[in-house]
Amino acid sequence: MSSKLLRGTFVLTLGTYISRILGMVYLIPFSIMVGATGGALFQYGYNQYTLFLNIATMGFPAAVSKFVSKYNSKGDYETSRKMLKAGMSVMLVTGMIAFFILYLSAPIFAEISLGGKDNNGLTIDHVVYVIRMVSLALLVVPIMSLVRGFFQGHQMMGPTAVSQVVEQIVRIIFLLSATFLILKVFNGGLVIAVGYATFAALIGAFGGLIVLYIYWNKRKGSLLAMMPNTGPTANLSYKKMFFELFSYAAPYVFVGLAIPLYNYIDTNTFNKAMIEAGHQAISQDMLAILTLYVQKLVMIPVSLATAFGLTLIPTITESFTSGNYKLLNQQINQTMQTILFLIIPAVVGISLLAGPTYTFFYGSESLHPELGANILLWYSPVAILFSLFTVNAAILQGINKQKFAVVSLVIGVVIKLVLNVPLIKLMQADGAILATALGYIASLLYGFIMIKRHAGYSYKILVKRTVLMLVLSAIMGIAVKIVQWVLSFFISYQDGQVQAAIVVVIAAAVGGAVYLYCGYRLGFLQKILGRRLPGFLKRGRHAG
Repeated sequence: MSSKLLRGTFVLTLGTYISRILGMVYLIPFSIMVGATGGALFQYGYNQYTLFLNIATMGFPAAVSKFVSKYNSKGDYETSRKMLKAGMSVMLVTGMIAFFILYLSAPIFAEISLGGKDNNGLTIDHVVYVIRMVSLALLVVPIMSLVRGFFQGHQMMGPTAVSQVVEQIVRIIFLLSATFLILKVFNGGLVIAVGYATFAALIGAFGGLIVLYIYWNKRKGSLLAMMPNTGPTANLSYKKMFFELFSYAAPYVFVGLAIPLYNYIDTNTFNKAMIEAGHQAISQDMLAILTLYVQKLVMIPVSLATAFGLTLIPTITESFTSGNYKLLNQQINQTMQTILFLIIPAVVGISLLAGPTYTFFYGSESLHPELGANILLWYSPVAILFSLFTVNAAILQGINKQKFAVVSLVIGVVIKLVLNVPLIKLMQADGAILATALGYIASLLYGFIMIKRHAGYSYKILVKRTVLMLVLSAIMGIAVKIVQWVLSFFISYQDGQVQAAIVVVIAAAVGGAVYLYCGYRLGFLQKILGRRLPGFLKRGRHAG
């Protein structure tokens, strides 16, 4: 990988990760203000919006990045420029269509989300209001996403990274300020406050657009798309251009829909299943904890692991294209092992510290600490599946087998859809988690088989080292529980967020140190991270 590409990937990864961290941290004050009921109402709107946004963008931003990069490499900047203009028009149209459908269909989605009737103080009209407030963002976000893809096609990752962070900061400032003012200053209702909290998606998008506009003015003189051609023009018709673009975009559409689709299924089936099972009193609060508060915590290790591992994907594409299958297998090995090396101990740690972790972030009694801790305990292992699915899909795209990534997603979603309601009736929130896990497991098994078949990949080393990671994580887990037990004589995490934070920080630090030390002494750390390790650490026994 070239140094420019590597630097760009790092910048983009950093921006994405900062944005996700911010997207988790704001929930602490937000949850205090709106509680579980407000969180559920927020999700009723936001989950609908997220799905429609993915459909509206149609994978275009990533596809445009690939398209522009391809034609720029040929010196055909005119075609890149043509794609930008056409793509902007398409995003404007699809965004407007998505907005109108979501806005007009809000009563239908609201009724489905609530389980067919009013639920614990929330009415269909309340949910309609929130859905319509957030739907406005569909008019702006698709265009912003396409411009980001255009910059990325020029290997300019800074504009995307900075605009993502600024968008999130502006969104959060507006969201928290509006929620506080409406609830605490103007004595407005919870519904209005949550409505403006979702409307913040539009305000944040304007912030991101302003950043991109500044970058455009700053760099338009050096943007390759503004330069005259140095090679022949492809003279593609719009039909051929969009056909090529859609061939790039299709996999991104489906793979990008994975988590939103699973959330969407939960949002639109959970309450109905819980009501039918006689659990209406707790259904709404449980849904908020499951799909918003706990999931944000689960996505922390997922973001870290995938961000770290996916930097290797461009090299996988290069090896496959050149027919170097030996190197390809090495790169797949390293990608998978890196992901698992980071995610397994993180998941074990979060599961064992579910009580103090949930209390640390959401200490309020209104958010049911015991219930939240139990859901976090069972949901955190699913983070391993989230991470592996993302990497599997990326590898399949890297070896030009995108259609199998799509098939794997469809298999998983069908299983989730079929099993979700019966399992929720049987096991409540744990049932929804189990349905998600079974869906992702099916997707992964199919993906693993396709990677083995088309890349000639052997899982022997991966399985061997995964077992070792599990053993090391178990040792780490014992250390974590011992630390937690010792601390219990002096401090109880149930006494408040500060006490919970102390338990989490100390136990996690000790657990992490034990895991890394054991890995280093066995030579395992050196095997997984290789050149990423500092020179003085590249010692230790050989790990098989």
